[in-house]
Amino acid sequence: MDAAKNKYSIIVPTYNERLNIALIVYLIFKHLRDVDFEIIVVDDGSPDGTQEVVKKLQTLYGEDRILLRPRPKKLGLGTAYIHGLKHASGNFVVIMDADLSHHPKYLPSFIKKQLETGASIVTGTRYVKGGGVHGWNLIRKLTSRGANVLAQTLLWPGVSDLTGSFSKGYVFQMEMIVRASRKGYHIEEVPITFVDRVFGSSKLGGSEIVEYLKGLVYLLMTT
Repeated sequence: MDAAKNKYSIIVPTYNERLNIALIVYLIFKHLRDVDFEIIVVDDGSPDGTQEVVKKLQTLYGEDRILLRPRPKKLGLGTAYIHGLKHASGNFVVIMDADLSHHPKYLPSFIKKQLETGASIVTGTRYVKGGGVHGWNLIRKLTSRGANVLAQTLLWPGVSDLTGSFSKGYVFQMEMIVRASRKGYHIEEVPITFVDRVFGSSKLGGSEIVEYLKGLVYLLMTT
């Protein structure tokens, strides 16, 4: 299959990402020059002016390339992706965070891997050769590693990184990959280096870890 025949809908959930959103949009356009894509920004009522920046970007790039699909308040990452999917016109969907912890330079590798293998899902991993983490302290590395070991041991999903793909919606992403794996879908991995967020504060906190564990138990019982 030829990449030129595909359209990629890139869903980017935002909350207070005014300092990052213009840069991430610029980098997506820079690294996907010969690819048909749209960027769907799902903003959860950011009080910092994120939506105003997105509207300026629409005047630059066009409202057909950058779609602003806001929600009234912060409603969670998993539902943000689902909201974005309702507005996607592409035959492939990319989910990624707005904080530049995942660099858009990896997108061509994801597209290439899918074209070469025919995979249903391509996910980024920090835990194979060529992948890694930059800017994380030991505790955060151990938390991430521990979460993945726990998920691998209990769920056997068949991929090495359940919490590090192009999102930090841990439970949503984990459920998607585990259910796809259980149903026999073809899943491939691409090594990525995860960089701690450039501006703003990380979304990884105690509540996210609790949600991750709750999601793990739920999946264990239902898959």
